[in-house]
Amino acid sequence: MTRIFIDSDACPVKDEVYRVAGRYGLHVFVVANRMIAVPDAPLVERIVVEAGPDVADDWIAEHTQDADIVITADIPLAARCVEKGAYVLEPKGRLLDGDAIGMALAMRNLMTDLRSAGMMTPGGAPFGKADRSRFLSALDTLVIKARKPRPRPLTPPVF
Repeated sequence: MTRIFIDSDACPVKDEVYRVAGRYGLHVFVVANRMIAVPDAPLVERIVVEAGPDVADDWIAEHTQDADIVITADIPLAARCVEKGAYVLEPKGRLLDGDAIGMALAMRNLMTDLRSAGMMTPGGAPFGKADRSRFLSALDTLVIKARKPRPRPLTPPVF
């Protein structure tokens, strides 16, 4: 059964996730290292982890399974979840799948190296109405895709 995990650090689309998950009856885990408000709903579960770098990311990566959906802008977390067969969606609506994650990791590492060398790098565009709309559409499409059985690779017969 598909579940949704929200890396809630500065996630601007939590309300949209709750709405879509409610429509499809999906369990949502909202993971943070501090107490945050979540709806009083049986399928929404707040997970508060210890403070520390990557503790929330580690919890999500450890609990994510094949066909789950993870909402995060954290590229290393996205890579860990994609490796486990999860679908990863950024808050601006970009799907990070096996094809896109390599490029996203390379770009992140390049920007980190440039900043370490003292170069000023441009920040991302502010989150806007179009991003929210794109996210909602992408999440709805992704939920439908995640709930369908995935074809299993054919294995040759053993003689």
